[in-house]
Amino acid sequence: MPETRRNDTIETVSGPARFRQLGGWLERPDDLQPQLEGDVSADVIVVGAGFAGLSTALELTALGAKVVVLEQEFSGFGASGRNAGYLAGGQGLEYELFLKRVGRDKARAIVKFYDEGVSYVERRLDELGIDCDYNATGIIRAGVHPSQEKRLRESMQMGIDLGSPAQFLDSAAMRARGIPPAFLFGSYLPTGGTLNPGKYVLGLRRAAIQAGVRLYERTPLLSYSEGAVIKCKTARGSASARHLVFATNAYTPQLGLLRNKVMPIKVSAIETEPLSAAQLASLGWPNREGITTSHLTMESHRLTAHNTLVLTTKRISYVYGGKTPNEPDSAAYQSLAEGLNARFPTLRGLGIAHCWSGYISLAFDALPVVGETGSKQNILYTAGCSGHGVGTQSYIGQLLAERIGGIEHPSLSALRHTTPSLLPEPLQWCAMTLALGTANQLDSFTNRRVRKGSAG
Repeated sequence: MPETRRNDTIETVSGPARFRQLGGWLERPDDLQPQLEGDVSADVIVVGAGFAGLSTALELTALGAKVVVLEQEFSGFGASGRNAGYLAGGQGLEYELFLKRVGRDKARAIVKFYDEGVSYVERRLDELGIDCDYNATGIIRAGVHPSQEKRLRESMQMGIDLGSPAQFLDSAAMRARGIPPAFLFGSYLPTGGTLNPGKYVLGLRRAAIQAGVRLYERTPLLSYSEGAVIKCKTARGSASARHLVFATNAYTPQLGLLRNKVMPIKVSAIETEPLSAAQLASLGWPNREGITTSHLTMESHRLTAHNTLVLTTKRISYVYGGKTPNEPDSAAYQSLAEGLNARFPTLRGLGIAHCWSGYISLAFDALPVVGETGSKQNILYTAGCSGHGVGTQSYIGQLLAERIGGIEHPSLSALRHTTPSLLPEPLQWCAMTLALGTANQLDSFTNRRVRKGSAG
C-alpha cells in the first residue's frame, strides 16, 4: 500500500503514542534508488525488496545472474521493516495444523528448514558485514498463568521430537536467568535471538546495491506477461527476463497470485520511551532474551539495543477481501499497553513513543507457500511467513536462487506440499473473524485469571 505522510496520535492507558506509517525500525533511505524508466532486461526479475527479495537477488548475483528488483515503496517497507525482530527456528510452530496432513518425515524436514534459516541469517550477517544489534541469546516461550504449562510443554516436546532443541525452565530456572517475574515458566530455545529488522533489511539493501543488483524503488508492478520471456510493466517502463520471482508476501494476492492460498493478517506493535538505568535494573533480564508467550495469539516482549521495550501482536485481525490498508489499530495498541502494565509493573508510568501495524501472510496450515507457476513454470513465489519471516524468508532466497540455477535443495523439496485453499468471501471474513475473536476471548480470560491471582 503506498505510503502516506499522516502521523496520528493514539491514546492508550499508558498515554499518547505516535502512529508511525513506516513502522518503528527504519526511516526512508536517503539514497532512494531511482524509479524504473524505459525498458531494461535481466536474467531474473524479483518483485519485492524485503528479506526474501533481497536475499534472492544477492544469491542469484553470486551465481552470475543479472538481477532487477522492483519495489513499490522502498526496501523493507512491508513486513521486513515492521516485525518484532525475532530470529527463531522450528520450535513453537503450529504443529497441529500440519503434522497429520504432511506426515512426520516431511514435518521433520520442514522443522529443519526453520532451524537452518537461523544458521543462514547468522552466516550472512558475518559474510555481508551487517550490524543489526543481533543478540544471540536464544528465545524463551513463556507462560504467564499455570493453565498454560500443559500446552507449552506439549508443543515444546513435539518440536523436540521433530528435531528442534529446547529446554523447559521451571520457575526457579526462570528466576535464576533473571527473567521478569510475570513470566512463570518457559521453553528455552537455545538458537537464534533478536535483532533490529530495519538495520538488517537495510544491510541487505546496501549489500545488494554494492553487488550490482539493479534496485528500482517507488516502482510498483502494474502487470506482467507469461512466456519464455516475462515482461513486467511499471508506470514508466518495463523489465524483461527469463524468470520472475514474487517475494511480496502479504501483498501477493493483490498482484493476482495465491489469492486462494494466503491471506494478509494485520499485526501491531508498540515501543516505549527509553528506560532509565533504574527501570532497567528493576527488570533484571540480564541476557535480554526475546520472550514470546503461550497465548493462542502470542504476545512478544523484547528489549532493544537503545533500551526501549517493544511489544507486538496481542491482537491480530483480517481485513475483508484480503486488503492491506496502512492504518492505525487503536484497539491493538490499547491491548498492548495494558500488557505492558501487566507484565512489567515496575515500569508503570513509562510512556509509549511509537505504535505501528503491518501485514504478514498466513496460510491455513501456517506453513510457507513456495512453488512455480506460469505457462513455462518460470514464475516463482514465496509467501506465508506466518510470523516467522526473519529466518525463513531470508533462507528461501538461497533455495529459490538454486532452483533457478537448476538445483532443487532438499529444504525446498520439503516445503512443497498442498496448501489448504481459502474460503470465498464473505465466508473467509466470517471464518477469520470468528476464529480470531474466539482466540482473543480465550486469551483475555487467561489474562483476567492472571490479574485475579495478582490481586489475591
